[in-house]
Parts: sequence; structure tokens; C-alpha cells
Amino acid sequence: MLEKEIIECCKKLKLSRNLADMAQVMKGESHQEYLHKLLLAELKNREQVRMSKLINSAGFYSIKTFDGFRFDEVTLPSDLTPEGLKSLDFIQLKKNIIMYGRTGTGKTMLSTALGVAACQKGIPVKFYRTAALINQLSEAKKASALGTLLKKLNKASVIILDEFGYVPYDRVGAQLLFDYLSEIHEQKSIILNTNLEFSRWVNVLFDEQMTAALVGRLMHHCHLVLFPGENNRLRESSINELYRSMSSTNVGEDKKHDH
Repeated sequence: MLEKEIIECCKKLKLSRNLADMAQVMKGESHQEYLHKLLLAELKNREQVRMSKLINSAGFYSIKTFDGFRFDEVTLPSDLTPEGLKSLDFIQLKKNIIMYGRTGTGKTMLSTALGVAACQKGIPVKFYRTAALINQLSEAKKASALGTLLKKLNKASVIILDEFGYVPYDRVGAQLLFDYLSEIHEQKSIILNTNLEFSRWVNVLFDEQMTAALVGRLMHHCHLVLFPGENNRLRESSINELYRSMSSTNVGEDKKHDH
């Protein structure tokens, strides 16, 4: 039996145990076909292992997919379709996604589904409750380990911030978050979920200039996804003109409601 010797060769060549197992059962009409099938099986295995590692290290609360998500219950901007969103083109374009709406309307589910889909395509993702990330940034700064944390964050191509604005943040933490998001502006895609209209972000960030700058940077290259029940509050907020430009399909309907 050559099984042990094959396993040993796989170790030395940094190939998986899976290849050694597949070598016992793989069939081929020629040596070349056999080898080709074996190598394809190894590549597929590596892809699955990498996908699992990315999903496990992303920090999702639970694994969600697009199955069961009702896109007819959200309002997408005029330049975005459900298929376009699911294609993840926004990641390649380094666009942000801001999801706005009441608690419990599906923002976490959709952002998780997008994150899982990205991991399945080999794209690294980090998912955080915003308050938890701010705490980590603050603690890392106190421990003089901010560089280490930022290096870890920078491995991800997509940063998902859930529950933004649910609680006020301390000034140091808010500044650290602002600095980080400014640093990765147009370098990575940020998916941010919030139930707080933009005019009220100053209530959790405390600094008006910083709030205005953060809103401006996040919205500069962005898709705004609205969840039901809160559209009027957003429309009446301080970013009225920006909202209209990004949700032109809703302008006619908004006018009806105004009369």
C-alpha cells in the first residue's frame, strides 16, 4: 500500500490530506486524465477550505443567504437592481452600501447575505456591531496596539458595520472610527446599517464637522438602500437633496405624499 507514502508526499508538497484520499478513488482513462482530475479535486478542496475560513473569520452573528429575502420590501436606488446588488459589483467598484430603516426590517439579514456571498467568492469580509468595533479601536489605542488591529482590519475588502447609531459613542472612539473610515475611503467597500437619519448622526458622534465629513465620504460613492417605514424621516432630514439625487425613482411618489 502506497497510502502512507502518498500522505507523506502531500505533507511535504503542502497538499491536503484530501488529495491523498482522492488518489484512492479517482478514475481516469489515462495517467494524464487521472492526474488532471486529482489536481482539479485538490483545487476545489482548497477553494472550499478558503471559503469556510473566510466565513468563520468574518464575525457574522449567523449565516444568511439571499434565499427568502424579499427585495420587493426594500427601495433600491434607480441605478441598482436586486441582481446588480447580488452580483457584488459594488465591491469591485469600491462603492459603499448604506442601509437605512427601522430596527427589524432586514438590514442585518441583507448585509450578512452580501458578506457571505463575498466570502464565497474569495473576498475577505469583517462584520461588526459598530459599538463593538469602536470599543476595540479604543482599547487597542490604550494598549498601544492600534496598528495591529488596523492591520487585521485591512485584510478585509469589505467592512460591514451593523447597528450604527443605536447608542452614543465616546468621543475618542468616534474619532478613531472616523479616522479609520476616512483612511479606507474609496479603498474598500463599507456596508453600514442604521436606523438613524443622517441629520441625527451628530447625536452619537458629538462633533458636527466630523459628522458632516463622515456622511459626505460615505455617501460620495454609494448606494442608499431604504427599508420600509422610515422614508419620510429620511426625506425630511438634512440630506434632502442628496436623498433625491440618489433615489430619483421615488421623487414622483414623494410629491404625491406632499400634496
